[in-house]
Amino acid sequence: MFPAYFFTSAGAIPSVKVRPRLYVLLFIVVWIPLKFESISKSTPEVGVIVKLPPVPGADVNSVKSNPYVGVVCGTLESFEICKILRSQGKGGGAKAYLMMGELSNQAAVQRTKDVDDVLGMDMCNFIEIIDRQTANWSREQANSLMTNWLSSGEEFDAVFANNDEMAIGAIQAMKSAGLDMDVIVVGGVDATQDALAAMQAGDLDVTVFQNAAGQGSGALNAAIALANGEDVDQKVYIPFELVTPANINNYLSKN
Repeated sequence: MFPAYFFTSAGAIPSVKVRPRLYVLLFIVVWIPLKFESISKSTPEVGVIVKLPPVPGADVNSVKSNPYVGVVCGTLESFEICKILRSQGKGGGAKAYLMMGELSNQAAVQRTKDVDDVLGMDMCNFIEIIDRQTANWSREQANSLMTNWLSSGEEFDAVFANNDEMAIGAIQAMKSAGLDMDVIVVGGVDATQDALAAMQAGDLDVTVFQNAAGQGSGALNAAIALANGEDVDQKVYIPFELVTPANINNYLSKN
């Protein structure tokens, strides 16, 4: 049996164990999913899986787990929304809704905590979260949730979403209700093609890119180093990247 590791933007996460058919040969499998939902809904940050059989001198335990799946991306999203609201002259007070992923999901918990941490900063504590509810990473559920919020008649300035699918669902509901998307600030995470299209249309203001190529090269480098019996950093970080209308052209062909 040998361990498989999830390499994410937050680090390497030990996953399942696999029994190789041949112990005499070292093999490395790197899996870069094109669509996360086809694998599992438990860790939306998954970028790459590296699988290593037992190799003399290779300490696979040198790659330790990092429990903070999703760290940073929620911070980038939230801080950018804060900056936009300030630039709109709303530093004296703004209201927002927060759409969360599955409540049992660590990435959703961390991304939500990122929002709370940013809004706890002096620079951004002018933003009040009116309500927060889960839309389970779903565009359809987010559309329904946003429609319900809109029916309350509560005025608001922004929508924080744990992922792009929920951000798009919220946008669809707001546009159906005739809201001016030039006024409402909306942010998500993933920089999906649909999200980038929404940004080009002027509907989405912020998203965060996960670098699959960087995750792949980081995973391969760590795997090769382990196979050679070399020391490997305890955490392999692949930075998230903020995407806004100002730099969207750099990401149109990356995801």
